[in-house]
Amino acid sequence: MDHKKVAETVIEAVGRDNLVAAAHCATRLRLVLKDDSKVNMKMLDSDPDIKGTFKTNGQFQIIIGPGDVNNVYDELIKMTGLSELSTDDLKQVAQKNQKFNPVMAFIKLLSDIFVPIIPALVAGGLLMALNNFLTSPGLFGAKSVVQMAPNVKGLSEIIQVMSAAPFIFMPILVGMSAAKRFGANQFLGATIGMIMTTPALGGAGKFWDIFGLHVSQTNYQYQVIPVLVAVWLLAFLEKRFYKWLPSAVDFTFTPLLSIMITGFLTFTIIGPVFKGVSDAITAAIVWLYNTTGAFGMGIFGLSYSAIVTTGLHQSFPAVETQLLAEYARGRGSGDFIFVTACMANVAQGAATFAIYFLTKNEKVKGLASSSGVSALLGITEPALFGVNLKYKFPFFCALIGAGVGAAFAGLMHVTAAALGSAGFLGFLSMVPKSIPMWALSVAISFIVAFVLTFVYGKRHFKEDVVEESGTVESAGDQVAQQEKAEQIIKEDKELHDEVIAAPVSGKAESLKDVKDPVFSTEAMGKGAAMVPSEGTIYSPVTGEITVAYETKHAYGIKSDEGAEVLIHIGIDTVNMKGEGFTSDVTQGQHVEKGEKLGTVDLDAVKKAGYDTTVMTVITNTASYANVQRIDGVDKKHGDDLIAVTKR
Repeated sequence: MDHKKVAETVIEAVGRDNLVAAAHCATRLRLVLKDDSKVNMKMLDSDPDIKGTFKTNGQFQIIIGPGDVNNVYDELIKMTGLSELSTDDLKQVAQKNQKFNPVMAFIKLLSDIFVPIIPALVAGGLLMALNNFLTSPGLFGAKSVVQMAPNVKGLSEIIQVMSAAPFIFMPILVGMSAAKRFGANQFLGATIGMIMTTPALGGAGKFWDIFGLHVSQTNYQYQVIPVLVAVWLLAFLEKRFYKWLPSAVDFTFTPLLSIMITGFLTFTIIGPVFKGVSDAITAAIVWLYNTTGAFGMGIFGLSYSAIVTTGLHQSFPAVETQLLAEYARGRGSGDFIFVTACMANVAQGAATFAIYFLTKNEKVKGLASSSGVSALLGITEPALFGVNLKYKFPFFCALIGAGVGAAFAGLMHVTAAALGSAGFLGFLSMVPKSIPMWALSVAISFIVAFVLTFVYGKRHFKEDVVEESGTVESAGDQVAQQEKAEQIIKEDKELHDEVIAAPVSGKAESLKDVKDPVFSTEAMGKGAAMVPSEGTIYSPVTGEITVAYETKHAYGIKSDEGAEVLIHIGIDTVNMKGEGFTSDVTQGQHVEKGEKLGTVDLDAVKKAGYDTTVMTVITNTASYANVQRIDGVDKKHGDDLIAVTKR
């Protein structure tokens, strides 16, 4: 790679005067720009050394690759005269460069609180759906499974208990998560939730007589908004008491006073007022759904992906949580927002696959195929920002597909009993009786979006999408090339394999499941990911250390057999600046397969708020006929993880 030439391309494409600040991590340039709309995307996309771009948190990120990104960054700094910054410094610059948006700040607040508790709601909701399979008549016969096979009644009852628990004690989950977000002690937040749901409460019909004041003993099971407000007050009081009380007594009296005051105000003011607010909001949403029906669902489906591009969808879990809680109480019909998300995500995936069949550009094909699969499994950002919005018309065709599918789902009263993967696997979260119509709705979304995108692309965007930039090959040229390739393969059938070992012990998973588009879209190359169970990192191959970062969060190794391997420990852990990491190797050192490279303190990474997933990527994937993750979930370091096959 000509690092200077790539740096020149980047500067010309983004605009020298448009650059505010720059930093880099193990794989990508991270830029803060005055105006992202001024970037010449065609220039960046046409450079074979640039593997992709995306925007996040006020940063414009350009994927270069390990071993090269630091050199490109050095050249960029020389040419522009910008000061060298760490990624953490750049993050602060990006935040200062963005205007404060109170609406987005509130949405991020809700997202920070509710996203961590989604796994508990998914588990409870899916268990509820499973119990519905066992107890609902008409699914497998005139009678329910429990009625036809009484010996499973006990199993059904225990599943019912497990499924109801996350919703009954919702205030405890919300209390812990909200306390962390508001800066209070998490266990005090959980305590407030426990106080609001304790079985000792007599219910709304009973009262405490406190100096002549009648305080209702309302139980706040299934509630969300009252506990949010209560924990905000707890955080406010706790911070003040720690500041005001002498250190000799604050350890004892700060928790006591915070809980006692918050608890009293919760039962007298916060609980009654905000329970009414919560009930009114839920009733309004349900009324809107029941009143607008298929029309309302169609409009929602038509706009859902557009909402995703703004980030406003991050507030939806707060609403869905209340809808699911009401369903768990037997008061509601379920979650229709999740149903709409399924339609929208599948439609965006379908449009992306249409681009795959339209384009002859191999780089676009690769991105379209990987991001299309990701969208069908519920993660649409790579498809949205990497393909559909780039060409515009696929995005709008997908909106139409989602609108038609969602309208049909509304007409058939399709609802969900749980959260989950909002894509092809969404049937697991549906109310059992809704599954057949859900499947038909998803099929409608996919077909409409795919057909519209393909037909429109064929007729109107041949030069931009169907043809690769530059000269277009004739059909005869393509046939000749195909015959030549087949002849080469025929002449040399010997396959040369190399097996890359697991660098750490833990659970193996697909690279496409990683919550970072650089890795999930396979822009850096194919490979595998692992959720580590221990913090020692070992070399997956015998070869030379080509990259050993000062932050110790990533290693580059070129094996003696030719595989170029990137080991990236955690997501965005470059921001930890080496804290919690150790390294036993240096650049240029030759290591044996299974030799210790370094360590990571997994607890420190989690405490800092970062994902600990370890990515192993073959960065020269293009040099191989096949790069494939080897089956198996639980693996120890040294176990076979990835097979690479040469032509």
